[in-house]
Amino acid sequence: MNNKFSILLLGMFALASSTLKAQSTAASDTMMLSVDDCVKIALNENPTIKIADMEITRVDYSKKETIGQLFPNVSFSAAYSRTLAKQTMYMNNGGQTMAIKMGRDNTHNTGFNASMPLISVALWKSIKLSDNQILQNIEASRTSRISLINQVKNAYYALLLAYDSYDVLVENHATAKVNADIYEKKFKNGTASEFDVLRSSVAVKNIEPSIIEAQNSIRSLELQLKVLMGMDVNQGIKPNTSLSDFKSTMYADVMTMGNDLSMNADLRKLDLQTDYLKKAIDVQKASWLPTLSATIGYTWYSMSDGSPFKNFAWSPNSSVGLSLSWTLFNGGQRYYKQKQAELSYKEMAWQRDNLSRTLEMQRQIQLDNIQKNVKQIETCTASVEQAVKANQIQEKSFKIGASTYLDLRDSEDALMSSKLAYYQAIYNYLVAKSDLELLLGNADVQYPTNTKDASIRTSTILNEKYPKASKSTANENK
Repeated sequence: MNNKFSILLLGMFALASSTLKAQSTAASDTMMLSVDDCVKIALNENPTIKIADMEITRVDYSKKETIGQLFPNVSFSAAYSRTLAKQTMYMNNGGQTMAIKMGRDNTHNTGFNASMPLISVALWKSIKLSDNQILQNIEASRTSRISLINQVKNAYYALLLAYDSYDVLVENHATAKVNADIYEKKFKNGTASEFDVLRSSVAVKNIEPSIIEAQNSIRSLELQLKVLMGMDVNQGIKPNTSLSDFKSTMYADVMTMGNDLSMNADLRKLDLQTDYLKKAIDVQKASWLPTLSATIGYTWYSMSDGSPFKNFAWSPNSSVGLSLSWTLFNGGQRYYKQKQAELSYKEMAWQRDNLSRTLEMQRQIQLDNIQKNVKQIETCTASVEQAVKANQIQEKSFKIGASTYLDLRDSEDALMSSKLAYYQAIYNYLVAKSDLELLLGNADVQYPTNTKDASIRTSTILNEKYPKASKSTANENK
């Protein structure tokens, strides 16, 4: 019996040791991350960003395909034919008709042909359309980055709010537990009623569901943040700061917030689409012009009778030429296509005006929200200070019997509510600031110019449109 009991104790000890070791290992593997760390990881690992960068490379390949039409098109051909029935020619000779068989049994034909456009204005204009498509994909990738930064920041702030709320709830629960233990001891000594014990115990139980909910919220928000960062969901992470740490830089951030909407993703996308339509009009106009191409050919012919693998008699033949193509009339198709493009271009101007007004309205609303949240934080800060002082007074009054347990509990609940409201106000401010950053499009992101197949032509386009991006490209090319 003693041996069995000893084995049981050893097994329990081993299980406890392995559990503690696993917990210690998990704690040591937990990554302590700031919001900037999370953003950097997300920009490097998130699959959405990688896909957007690949789209830039894909469009660059498409442009190279278009440019390839400017180069000679060289083809090789070979043909063989066997004559089954030779052609008969009839001739009159002194009143008599003579039938003459023409041709040979075997005909071989092989050679090279090349053609190259010399003048093709429509093709030249199409290359500029490819440049615009590359810019649109670059802007789409930048938009993905800005949107991802906003999502990561908001998820990180929500996780901070969950942690801070959890700490407030745990602190309130600990205080309520101490009060319940005091009343339990007083009841045993006969100095407190059973009603007081039950009331204090109920106060403890009422907080526990909120703590469990906060724990679940922390877990789900951590998973959401890991997915946004492209991390393994089993990797432990934890914020290395709290919401109150952002208060010190709050006023400086408010003063430096910009009002320029020129970097707004939707506005830039619309501008690029407008530029694309303008170039499309040029392509339609160029379709009215003729195209001139040069051709060159070099071939070998062989004709023989009998076996197709014998008696070869090759004769070379070469030629050069020019080919002019000019569509004079096609039922008005070019005319109406050009009119459609011109109307679409005019529509873009109206859309831009409407979008500009809408974005200006959203910017003003975001600024108003930020100002409101700043005032709310100031109010909640004063409320927390007053709640702390009121709770301290109630604690002293309760100890000397000058106040009841209900008064003490009300002050503790008021302190908990004021702290939760304080953290909520900071969270609201941070989210509003992040949303304004998304609206303005001025997040500090790297342009997607580091793809393996990015060409020098892409760098040239970036230099014209986005000088900031071209510097990054130049450094990487070095």
